[in-house]
Amino acid sequence: MAKQPNQTQAGTNIQEVRQQNAQSAGSQGQYGTEFASETNAQEVRKQNQQAEARKGKNSGQQS
Repeated sequence: MAKQPNQTQAGTNIQEVRQQNAQSAGSQGQYGTEFASETNAQEVRKQNQQAEARKGKNSGQQS
């Protein structure tokens, strides 16, 4: 079977794959930005600190 221009040996349309990849890359960026903008880094640090403090307190009582 002769190789067609713009196709791989398996018969995949290269242009179509590139277009699909470009579309999916665009939608991933949208979600990444959406969730990042809703995260309050200071609040997360505070919650992590409180969790660490509780973990330390609980591990001392178990012995």
